[in-house]
Order: sequence, then C-alpha cells, then structure tokens
Amino acid sequence: MLEIAVAVLGLFCVLLAGTCFWLVMTLRQQAQLQSERDTVRDQRLRELSRRLDTYLTGSIRMGEELHELRRVVAPLPDKLNQMEQRDPSSLSFTQAARLAGMGASVDDLTHSCGLTKAEAELVSKLQLAQKQRS
Repeated sequence: MLEIAVAVLGLFCVLLAGTCFWLVMTLRQQAQLQSERDTVRDQRLRELSRRLDTYLTGSIRMGEELHELRRVVAPLPDKLNQMEQRDPSSLSFTQAARLAGMGASVDDLTHSCGLTKAEAELVSKLQLAQKQRS
C-alpha cells in the first residue's frame, strides 16, 4: 500500500512538474508577445511625437506669418485716410468704402468710383477686415 501511495505521489510530482514547465513556457511566450507589442507601441509613440513636432513647428511658423501680416496690414487704414485727404476733390475712396461695406464687388467699385482694380481690391479688403473685427 505504501508503494501505491509513493507511486501516486510520484505521478502527482511528474504532473506538477509538467504543469510548471507548461506554465513557464506559456509565461515566456506571453512575455515575448508583450515585448513585441511594446516595440510596436514605442514605434507608434515616436511617430506620433514626430508628427506633433511637425504640427507645432507649422503652427509656430503660421503664427509668425500672421503676426507679420498684421504688422503689414495695420497701417493700411491710415494710408487710406491719407490718400483720401490728398485728393479732396475726389470722393471716390469714401464712396468706395461705403459701397464695399454694403457688399459691392471689386468690379462695381472700379466702375462706379473710378478706382483702379488694385485700389478697389484694397478698399474691399479693408472693409472686410473691418467687418471681421467688429
């Protein structure tokens, strides 16, 4: 009877060793899979970081260009006033500003006020900028 108990105990030990070996192999396999997933995740994080840097650089450049545009456009209303004051007999810029404020096109301004196309575009853009600020 003791021999049977020892045999059963031996069989359990072999089964336990087999189970432990299987668990160790499964654990190693899972660790390998996790390592591969970590590598893929790290690559994606590096790519996203590069993309974010690119977007930030673009945003900074865009902000700088907007700042420069504001600097260039800021004196235009004063220049328009100066142009109006230089030619007191011509009411065309004031008239054009009013018409542009009412939605007149560049062609309408050139025909009705006698402005050049460039002057009409300037008046139209100034009126649009003024509307957007309001």
